[in-house]
Amino acid sequence: MSINHTLIPFVKEAVSSIFQLDIENFEFQSTKKDFEGDATLVVFPLVKQIKGNPAAIATQIGDYLKKKCPLVTDFNVVQGFLNICIKDSYYAEVFKDIYSVEKYGYVQQPSNEAVMVEYASPNTNKPLHLGHIRNVLLGYSVAEILKAAGKKVYKTQIINDRGIHICKSMLAWQKFGNGQTPTSENLKGDKLVGNFYVAFDKAYKEQIDQLKANGMEEEQAKKEAPILLEAQEMLRKWEANDEEVVNLWKTMNQWVYDGFDVTYKNIGVDFDKNYYESETYLLGKDLVEEGLQKGVFFKKPDGSVWIDLTDEGLDEKLVLRADGTSVYITQDLGTATQRVKDFSDVSGMVYTVGNEQDYHFKVLFLILKKLGYSWAENLYHLSYGMVDLPSGKMKSREGTVVDADDLIADMWTTAKEISEELGKLDGLCEDDKDKLYQTIGLGALKYYILKVDPKKRILFDPKESVDFNGNTGPFIQYTYARIQSILRKASFDYSQVVIANELHPKEKELIKVLTGFPDAIQLAAKTYSPAIIANYTYDLVKEYNSFYQSVSILGEIDENKKIFRVQLSNKVAQTIENAFRLLGINVPERM
Repeated sequence: MSINHTLIPFVKEAVSSIFQLDIENFEFQSTKKDFEGDATLVVFPLVKQIKGNPAAIATQIGDYLKKKCPLVTDFNVVQGFLNICIKDSYYAEVFKDIYSVEKYGYVQQPSNEAVMVEYASPNTNKPLHLGHIRNVLLGYSVAEILKAAGKKVYKTQIINDRGIHICKSMLAWQKFGNGQTPTSENLKGDKLVGNFYVAFDKAYKEQIDQLKANGMEEEQAKKEAPILLEAQEMLRKWEANDEEVVNLWKTMNQWVYDGFDVTYKNIGVDFDKNYYESETYLLGKDLVEEGLQKGVFFKKPDGSVWIDLTDEGLDEKLVLRADGTSVYITQDLGTATQRVKDFSDVSGMVYTVGNEQDYHFKVLFLILKKLGYSWAENLYHLSYGMVDLPSGKMKSREGTVVDADDLIADMWTTAKEISEELGKLDGLCEDDKDKLYQTIGLGALKYYILKVDPKKRILFDPKESVDFNGNTGPFIQYTYARIQSILRKASFDYSQVVIANELHPKEKELIKVLTGFPDAIQLAAKTYSPAIIANYTYDLVKEYNSFYQSVSILGEIDENKKIFRVQLSNKVAQTIENAFRLLGINVPERM
């Protein structure tokens, strides 16, 4: 329990005794470095109820706490802020309590109710790219954070494996592939299929230009290009279950799945269940019929079905075309209800999808609520900004995307170059170096993306992300490795906690930061933001490095102090590892 939580009953008692008021909620913040204190009570919110000068109110509460609370040694008031000083013995006892907890900060008993987190959701016509990486890293990290916060979690993806875009790759393979396979080309299957998606677009544009040269208007040429008409015909055959088309579809999709599996393994993410659009695109039609009967939807004269959301500040939304075919929202309605059928303990879902789909998810969640599903109150769109590179935006059909596999390989190379330049890995054998390059490179990529609030757009700079200084993954990994070096050199037993009667100010500050880890996990889970964990870890590492520079550890003469400082270092390392596990990042024993 943090010091803020510990102080609340005493502050409540003070307000009740002095002002005869029963107040439940109090606002605390960390004491600013410029002032003495360990916790700061913000008094301004109390003024409405207590009535009076904030500084005078703060002084009265401070006097009461100093007399009545055994933890408080002193206080000072700065305007409407009450800075409270806490006994060293409190932090020593707190450290004793947390030292032996291996997964300190994690809730050990999960809830009976589960949350499903959807992420990745790729198309089977191209490999994963940089945009997918942010999606996958966010979704996986949020799932791990929710688990640490005490939730039962299922990780899932829906694979967009049908539609005209898939047929474009299939048709291009038939026309230009000459029987190529991943094996014959020694190429990952998703990359091979992606090449034919690009080939289709190239041929399509050439045909448009030819039709325009023959006098056709551009819009008409786009609709009547022969290769597009062939792709549309292929889609009709697929929907009619044409054997030849379906077999080709299965073959090429499997190439892509095999490629995805390699990428996911390299990134270090997994899923509990996959859903496929080919199996879910017809779901939802029964819901539309049910909604019509309930008056949730209405039918227009042409037979199309809509929902009117204008009273919610939105528009009318199509849920079924006049010809009876589904639209995306119909499919998503059906998929959501199917997931609850598949996992009866699911009480909420998190959809990790870019912010260009904000409107779609507002509509989806509203419709599910209007259909009467109680779990619809617990749906969340983890909306995130796009990832840009210095070279600009990416376009899949033009082949200008940053391939995920290539980016990962480039990160390993960048980690190698910078590490060799700095001489960080001198003395390690080549195999150990290669493993470290992967750990550092992937950690740099993940941390750089996850430290940013999901809603913000990112300009990703690979070289900057592998910097060994500042708010980066390698900087934190290096601090962890430094602590491991200290622990290896400690030639004494430090398993039993030594209680320090007096703490060095740096020891106290470090324990204060450690006590904030459980709250960081809960806040990150509540806000679906891995950035809170990333930046908490950076703050912890900064505080540890300040401690490391200020006090002697293994060179300390006092045996108890030496043991305590090694134990403190060990707990910091454990917390870094636990925090980075929530971000999907590994930590190295040596650097």
